[in-house]
Amino acid sequence: MFVFLIVVIALIGIIMSFVILLQAGKGGGLAGIASGGATTQILGARQAPDILEKGTWILAAAFLALCILTNFAIDPGTPQRSVIQQSPLPQQPAVPLPADEVPAPAEDVSGESVPAEDGQ
Repeated sequence: MFVFLIVVIALIGIIMSFVILLQAGKGGGLAGIASGGATTQILGARQAPDILEKGTWILAAAFLALCILTNFAIDPGTPQRSVIQQSPLPQQPAVPLPADEVPAPAEDVSGESVPAEDGQ
């Protein structure tokens, strides 16, 4: 059900984009293509923009309603945990270094040998 709602929302979004682009704005828009010729004879001079505006409102309302309904269609069967609550991955054991790459122990200022620290 969730995937179906997402597909319907995507289709409504694409259709709404075309309807919005067809509307005439201050610059005339793409509605000039449909507002001349046969469209004027069938719908009248002013009815084409009215239909596009009503279509935009209807598609926007459907888009918003489906977005809200999609939240209720999410499957609650799989518990979602945040990244903070997840346990860390098990660390791999340290690989011993070859004898020729073992770091030499640090020397103290007095010349005495000081054991190397583990990093803790």
